[in-house]
Amino acid sequence: MTTIDVVTIFPAMIDAVLSEGVVGRARSKGVVDVKARDLRDYTSDKHRVVDDMPFGGGPGMVLKPEPVFRAVEEIAAERGVADAVVLMTPQGRPLSHAEALRFSRMSRIVVLCGRYEGVDERVAETLVTDEISIGDYVVTGGELPALVLVDAVVRLIPGVVGDESSVEQDSFVSGLLDHPHYTRPAVFRGMAVPDVLLSGHHGAIEKWRAGQRLARTTARRPDLLKKSVKEHSS
Repeated sequence: MTTIDVVTIFPAMIDAVLSEGVVGRARSKGVVDVKARDLRDYTSDKHRVVDDMPFGGGPGMVLKPEPVFRAVEEIAAERGVADAVVLMTPQGRPLSHAEALRFSRMSRIVVLCGRYEGVDERVAETLVTDEISIGDYVVTGGELPALVLVDAVVRLIPGVVGDESSVEQDSFVSGLLDHPHYTRPAVFRGMAVPDVLLSGHHGAIEKWRAGQRLARTTARRPDLLKKSVKEHSS
């Protein structure tokens, strides 16, 4: 079973989201064990302080190293040493399907949620194995990015999604965006489903879908095509 521990000062925020949907069902079935760990539980002072002013001055506060180190060390003592300690940060590598797939093959993951101006650099230098970003923008803390990471990773773990072929056809798996999808009714407000999808000819349907994947990627994300060509030529 895969274990994922999310270290945060807002554990209820993590539990509320990850108790629902696909991840919630995976947790209930025992396929994955996701725990939200309150960073304040790893402090040693009576006020449970997790942050302090930055050396050198400047606005905001910085998460202190002591509780983060203690959290990772105590999780390791309880669960075993993590295969990855991931810090969610705007300065990290962009989260991609390839990254999510790599994490999904690990047994133990710890995810650190930054807050305020960030985390003491000694955490990143010593504890962290991966720094991951969900995009070139800043949100108020690492909780939302952590939720995105966990969801992206968990759905790739075998046994989590009922029909695993649906995961295999997702956007980015093949390097292309997904094809359009339609369902009943066949005609809605004058808009008809493409005839080929109603034909029952599976070969023709797959050919249409392949063409749509290529056309959609060319129109919306030509950078993906350039990346694919570069990877195959190297």
